Amino acid sequence: MEKLWYVVNTYSGHESKVKEKLEMRTESMGMQDYIYRVIVPETKEIEVKDGVKKEKVKKMFPGYILVEMVMSDEAWYIVRNTPGVTGFIGSSGKGAKPTPLLPQEIDRILANMGMSRVDAKSELAPKDKVNIIDGPFKGMTGTIDTIDLEQNTLNVLIDLFGQETPVEVELFQVSKA
Repeated sequence: MEKLWYVVNTYSGHESKVKEKLEMRTESMGMQDYIYRVIVPETKEIEVKDGVKKEKVKKMFPGYILVEMVMSDEAWYIVRNTPGVTGFIGSSGKGAKPTPLLPQEIDRILANMGMSRVDAKSELAPKDKVNIIDGPFKGMTGTIDTIDLEQNTLNVLIDLFGQETPVEVELFQVSKA
């Protein structure tokens, strides 16, 4: 059983409340090994009004949250029965399990938010091997030299023309080897 990303439909305007309730239920029911991250997809936009710049947070998909989870019967039940949740996207209903997002779909959404499928704080460390899955070095494997959590970048040492060469890649461009 692997952890995958699913789209959950909520009452519009209640996304943050549902995220909070789902995280509380996950904690209280001991499901941290099945339900990992709950995200309300948002972007920051600069708005100029009356000559004053304001940063505004805008929901990318109003009425939806993203949940990274292992699709077990218990985890499915907990998410489905969280107050404010109306269902999973990609499920035919009648007790059918939903279809997860494709890796390229979730990568695009998380990259717009400055995030990655890989949780750098808990899953990556210097000297770890990673596969580069996007960008000019796609298909290459390297070793992490440094991690910059503020910029969401990694310095990865790759073998280029027989020499160990450092390259900078964004978190969403790598997967753990």
